[in-house]
Amino acid sequence: MSLNKTHEIHTRRFGRNLGVGLVLASFIAVIFGLTVVKVSRGDYEPVRAPAVEAN
Repeated sequence: MSLNKTHEIHTRRFGRNLGVGLVLASFIAVIFGLTVVKVSRGDYEPVRAPAVEAN
């Protein structure tokens, strides 16, 4: 059993894994970018209830 020669199924599997990895990395980058924009604009703060005045 030789470790030098790569079978064609390993080549196809590597290509598929590379594609899935790139899609996953781009998805993570988009989510991270949206998070940074949302935090920097201040949209993440919860809505505060109006203050009740005591008479």
